[in-house]
Amino acid sequence: MQNLKKPKQWLVLSLLLVAGMLAAQPAQSRQDFLRKFSTAALERTQHVVRYDGAYVRIPYPGGDVPASTGACTDEVIRAYRALGIDLQKEVHEDMAANFSAYPTRWGRRAPDTNIDHRRVPNLMVFFSRKGEALPITSRAEDYAPGDLVTWELGGGATHIGMVVDKRTFFARRYMIVHNIGSGPKLEDVLFSWKITGHYRYFGPSSSPKAGAQPAAAK
Repeated sequence: MQNLKKPKQWLVLSLLLVAGMLAAQPAQSRQDFLRKFSTAALERTQHVVRYDGAYVRIPYPGGDVPASTGACTDEVIRAYRALGIDLQKEVHEDMAANFSAYPTRWGRRAPDTNIDHRRVPNLMVFFSRKGEALPITSRAEDYAPGDLVTWELGGGATHIGMVVDKRTFFARRYMIVHNIGSGPKLEDVLFSWKITGHYRYFGPSSSPKAGAQPAAAK
């Protein structure tokens, strides 16, 4: 009987080992994605972009404003496009199916593929619904490369940037790639304004982790 038990024990251990390896694969894949997104965000600092958040009619899907212009959201859009993810398409499809979940401050009664994905409050809702809404803290170590951060600048103005794998020299916190007026820049601005959102988004194949609309979005 003892000889019969040993093969069964080895079988159980083997199955547990395989299960553990399979469970580790998605986590590793997500870490790889965040590293690639951080690299794509850093690459955006090599481009000369004149800040312009004006409404522009663009193709759908895969549309973009002229490469030499754009706002803070356009840098996020372009970084994801470098990884094959079209936020214009993803945001539009979710808005078309769940329009009431999105902000109504612009008085629109239907989605608009030209501008919806270029508005920070819309992205806040989208990333909360289709990605991961993470805690907002005052601890720099809680913000990792590949994360997205939104801020309230005052007077109703909103902003978004990308946490990248470059640290400040003295504080050693991760820096931000963003466009707040002078093109895509790498700067130490994580705590420069009031943080209103903290997200991770892995693309359309990822499972939603939080479906609630953030209070700051409207």
